[in-house]
Amino acid sequence: MKRYRHYNKGTAIILSCFGSVIEQDKYFAFEAYIKKEFEGTPVFTAFSSKMVIKALAKEGKEFKNLPQVMADVDMEGYKRYIVVSVNIFPTDEHEVLIRMVKGFKKFSLANIRYTNPLLQKTKETSLYLKNLDETIRKENPDIVNVYVIHGVPVLNLAGLESVSYASEFLKMIDENNLTCSLEGKFPFYAVKGAIKKEILKRKEQNPYLKVQVVPMLLVSGNHYFHDMVEISEAINEYCECKITPPLDGTAKFNLLGQENVRKIFRDNIEVELTKLGLE
Repeated sequence: MKRYRHYNKGTAIILSCFGSVIEQDKYFAFEAYIKKEFEGTPVFTAFSSKMVIKALAKEGKEFKNLPQVMADVDMEGYKRYIVVSVNIFPTDEHEVLIRMVKGFKKFSLANIRYTNPLLQKTKETSLYLKNLDETIRKENPDIVNVYVIHGVPVLNLAGLESVSYASEFLKMIDENNLTCSLEGKFPFYAVKGAIKKEILKRKEQNPYLKVQVVPMLLVSGNHYFHDMVEISEAINEYCECKITPPLDGTAKFNLLGQENVRKIFRDNIEVELTKLGLE
């Protein structure tokens, strides 16, 4: 087939990220990590948020979305490429990614695969969340952790089971874990009274009780500065509260900088390379 002769390059990796106006560097640090882990394999990065792309364009920074990057990679002639779902849950952003990959497969001669997001497999999800909780409460085992998941604004999306599992698992492994969301199931604005009641109940048993808000965000962007700070200040009105300190040496807590998070994404890429018949 004449068209196939243009596919004269090997394998590429595309990181599909949501994007951030103020925390793009964290995505590019992750890109550097993947390049190091898969040395010799070209790595490209795409962003799915048009709002982010347009905002950064005003600053003279040009970035592309996933269809644009896939078109570039296809035009360059890569025979195989893996689209990495740099998302926490297999919800709306991941579903859009799947549709884009399936769309490209209808006309591209390349072998295109996509990875799972961070928290999709039960074993990896359970081990990661257990390790995270143990790590951030290590210095104070009795601290109350309020895990804040971004969530999705509708209740009929695929992948919501993974969000529910993460929430229930965290509450099951420690009675001092509470969960809420920004715009998904049990949003903070609707359940803050119930959270206050639970915290004050524990404070009766422990007058020195402390609380920390745990942002379940890949990068600490605008949601960190607005929502997480607002939640922390609301709780601080009746119990000492702070946002949990970062685990990766940066200024603000985030998931993408954590080594075990990066390893899950890395292993997901390895799985798809194996499926392509590559070691």
